[in-house]
Formats: sequence, structure tokens, C-alpha cells
Amino acid sequence: MPTNKRSQHSKGGFREDIRIYVRSSWEANYCRYLNWLKDNGKIRSWGYETETFPFPIKRGAIDYKPDFKVEYADRHIEYHEIKGWLDPTSKTKLKRMAKYYPEIKIRLVDAAVMRDLNAFFKKTLPHWE
Repeated sequence: MPTNKRSQHSKGGFREDIRIYVRSSWEANYCRYLNWLKDNGKIRSWGYETETFPFPIKRGAIDYKPDFKVEYADRHIEYHEIKGWLDPTSKTKLKRMAKYYPEIKIRLVDAAVMRDLNAFFKKTLPHWE
């Protein structure tokens, strides 16, 4: 069993099937899931680490870059963050997003969500890790 929680799913690298560099196997699989949603008309588009939100502070976590920007069929936008667990810096960034950008919807995709996606898509989506 890994001693570092981050090491479990930190297989960063370029993925041929999704044509981008991602930081983990979970992010790679989430890209595949988002492609499936797009192919099935559930979302219009998605992007990986497309925007950075600066915070009006001078120290600590000064900005936040969500993992995914997702545009739904009705054109509303959400940002999705893949997190197996929340370290103190991640918690701070999410709190600051809520404070400085209350109109922005952040969806936390945690280990339970990834387990559910894995159970459903592991045998059906090609290249699932």
C-alpha cells in the first residue's frame, strides 16, 4: 500500500486516446467520461485546466485552476475538480473560490464518484485505466 496518498492515482502523462497531458489516471478517465457525455449529447463541450481564478490576496493560495470546465447542453458552465482527498491547500482554494467567486459552480469529483464511474465504464470505454 502506498504511503503517499497522492501516489495511488498520480500517473501523469500524455494520453494518445484523449490527445492531452493529464496529471493522473483519474483525470485521464474523467476525460474519457466527459467525451462519452459529449458523444451522447449530455454536454456541449469540456476543457482541461482552461482557466485560472486569481484571489485578491498576497500570500498563500493566490489563485485556483480547476481541472475541468464543462459546458452543458443548456449552456450553463460548471467546473469539476478531481480529488481523492483534500489537502489543506486544496481546502483553502475551494473556500476562497466560494468567497471570491460565489457565482461559479465547483463540482468536487471524489473517490466515491470515481469508484462509481470505474464500476460502470471500466469494461465499456476503451483505454479506461
